[in-house]
Amino acid sequence: MKFNPDEIKEVTKSDFDAAWNEGRKYVSQPGINEKYPRSSLKYGKPHPVFDTIQRLRDAYMRLGFEEFMNPIIVEDRDIHKQFGYEALAVLDRCFYTGGLPRPNVGISDERIGEIKTILGDIGDEGVEKIRQILHSYKKGEIEGDDLVPEMAKELKVPDSRVAVMIDHVFPEFKSLVPVCSQNTLRSHMTSGWFISLGEMCDYIKTPLKLFSVDRCFRREQAEDATRLMAYYSASCVIMDENVSVDDGKAVAAGLLSQFGFSNFTFRPDEKRSKYYVPDTQTEVFAFHPKLMGSKTKYSDGWVEVATFGIYSPSALSQYNIPYPVMNLGMGVERLAMILHNSTDVRALTYPQFQYKTGWVMPDSEIASMIYVEDAPATEAGKEIQGAIVRICELHGNTPSPCEFTAWEGQLFDRNIRVKVVEPEENTKLCGPAAMNEIISYRNDILGLPRTSRWDEAFKNGVTTGIRYIDAFAARSAKEIEEAVKNGSGSETRARIIKVPSEINIIIDPIVQRYITGLKKKIDTRGPVFTTVRMEIV
Repeated sequence: MKFNPDEIKEVTKSDFDAAWNEGRKYVSQPGINEKYPRSSLKYGKPHPVFDTIQRLRDAYMRLGFEEFMNPIIVEDRDIHKQFGYEALAVLDRCFYTGGLPRPNVGISDERIGEIKTILGDIGDEGVEKIRQILHSYKKGEIEGDDLVPEMAKELKVPDSRVAVMIDHVFPEFKSLVPVCSQNTLRSHMTSGWFISLGEMCDYIKTPLKLFSVDRCFRREQAEDATRLMAYYSASCVIMDENVSVDDGKAVAAGLLSQFGFSNFTFRPDEKRSKYYVPDTQTEVFAFHPKLMGSKTKYSDGWVEVATFGIYSPSALSQYNIPYPVMNLGMGVERLAMILHNSTDVRALTYPQFQYKTGWVMPDSEIASMIYVEDAPATEAGKEIQGAIVRICELHGNTPSPCEFTAWEGQLFDRNIRVKVVEPEENTKLCGPAAMNEIISYRNDILGLPRTSRWDEAFKNGVTTGIRYIDAFAARSAKEIEEAVKNGSGSETRARIIKVPSEINIIIDPIVQRYITGLKKKIDTRGPVFTTVRMEIV
């Protein structure tokens, strides 16, 4: 097909909406829902730290800052240039990078014999190829992950056999010990700013407003509820001849006010880092009304959220930077903990590991993982489901024997009649538990009626919105669809319910494990005694 640039058109919002709706239409087709009953298009859920990062990026850009990336790997000599006599204390908290040396491997007659035993008779030419490849590897001409493929290619043998040969014949590779370099992983975003500004100041006009939200690494003695070894720093700089502490205050207020903070207070920072001008290093405390009275250490509403200062001229001169620079930074996780009401940075950042220290699943999450298992796939089937529910709501207390027609019409080109019946005497159309509702209350899963006796459970628990009759009607409608396809009638019954599956309720295995581990209970017992019949007419 020939490319025609005239056929290119801009994709508008209406085009996107149309495509989105078409996708939803596809997923809602009966065949899809029949195979994947809970499939749907929906928005995902962002990680709280990355959600905070995105909001910070937007906030910085609204203040006129341009986004930059700073070096992550920093030579330790840069730390000495920036921190002076404090450098050794800083480097004590840095991770140094290292790597495995490349061994100088010799090939003796004994090794040649072992090589041929594993690879076969590769001849003297093959042995020489191995020697040359190992020499090239030592010189850095062949990368480590290319060593086996390159050798296999030259010798025309499988990669797996070459890997086995290296493992058995050359123990030098297994006994290698990493060698440390002079490079560190950035422990402060400041380390990167000095390097970046030093490169830029000769060809970039001032004033310069830059920001970066990126990883930093700190060799803590241990991680705990307030600190991680790998964390995100949201940092900015303003380079200008007239920059001052007031600029730091203005940026802090402008940035944090976008997160609901107000009434800022600025206090001198007692840490007094070497790379800041004396008496300019300032801590930012901000008031957030949602924190008032909270069960956190910020119950008075005030929290330390940022630090800023003016870089020292002596540190700037190490990079030939002729202009004053204001730097402001904050820990992203600290802000995310406030915004998401978290008290443990580990659980906030790595929720997949929280189960080791205390798995907490709120009732709302438990309720969201309880489903109706069988459901009708057609529109007529859904109408039948609703009709069964309405009959039971209206006539559930009618003395038996009795029967009520719930729905008449066509399904799969067949005329059918659906009834709710109770042929036995001295009972009712529906049993007393038919209107029970599935709720999660204090981590128990219960099937309860909405009566005054259970007001407290419904008030403080979380309902799934699923009643027994809703789940039973969904299963009845699905069985009616299947029976009509086969050209036969159907009868669906519910008697005394002992376990959720008997009333067409499925509980996610994760919830079951959680409840079992806490020795909580799943109690959905109750008499439903409802019958639905379908006949083809």
